[in-house]
Amino acid sequence: MKSFYAACMLMASVITTQAATAPATAAASKSCATCHAVDVHTQFVDVDGTKFAYRRFGKVGAALPLVFFQHFSGNLDNWDPAVVDNLAKDREVIIFNNRGVASSEGEVPTSYGAMAKDGIAFIDALGLKHVDILGFSMGGGIAQLVAQARPDLVRRVILVGIAPRNGDGMQGMSPEAQAVFGKKRAVADELWLDVFFTQSPASQAKGREFLERYRARKDRDIAPNASVPTKQMAAIGEWGQPVGERFAYLKEIKQPVLVVNGSNDIIVPTINSYYLQQYLPNATLILYPDANHGSMYQYPEQFVKHATQFLSSK
Repeated sequence: MKSFYAACMLMASVITTQAATAPATAAASKSCATCHAVDVHTQFVDVDGTKFAYRRFGKVGAALPLVFFQHFSGNLDNWDPAVVDNLAKDREVIIFNNRGVASSEGEVPTSYGAMAKDGIAFIDALGLKHVDILGFSMGGGIAQLVAQARPDLVRRVILVGIAPRNGDGMQGMSPEAQAVFGKKRAVADELWLDVFFTQSPASQAKGREFLERYRARKDRDIAPNASVPTKQMAAIGEWGQPVGERFAYLKEIKQPVLVVNGSNDIIVPTINSYYLQQYLPNATLILYPDANHGSMYQYPEQFVKHATQFLSSK
């Protein structure tokens, strides 16, 4: 686990490099129909005495709001505008920082279960009665538990690049992934080229396009502090441990689920996506070719099309 910890700490340092300024504050919880990821204001909502930072925008009322759960040490800026902006054409999208992350107050929980409780409390604090949810990587583990705990709240679920509890390869880091994080780079955020994309010329070209979109916002979220990766690592470690019969909890997630991954995810091995599809009662699996952990960022147009079709189904 030492190498896995060091790798995740490096990911956190990249985010720190890219996010240095405090976000703008909006006074009320309102959705901006004309905003985009690069210009929507950051707002705050009180969640049992703790302020959670979030952004909400898109087409209100046309469909259920789509709430996003973020990856390890990611903040509000780490969502790809090509994904969130295009999903926002048909529905309201809501991105947020969980407790203790970046511009949200409080202490970071050390388990996905506690993070899921916070996510539910955040959604309730916004006064939302029914939502769809999307979880990426660590956020996908949290989303599983939110859907399990609150079937009355969550209608449909999208899981991207995540494993079930005690999935394969969740107890350490593969040699391929270790090589990615051990590589020296002149530009820090080019780490994402290897974490999210494969080494093929076509995939790397898509990665460069992603970096341009990722860097576009000027009014950026503040950096996660030094405690975030340490505590989130504890949560990741807990998620990798067995609890009862392997994958049995997935049977309790009755909602329709769309499972998405790359054909060669070296961060969360792709085999775990098959497990989700097999053990969830109502799951569809999509694997994008020549793709790594950030498959939805390599194929944003296709992902938005598939996600929209899934979310629009009755």
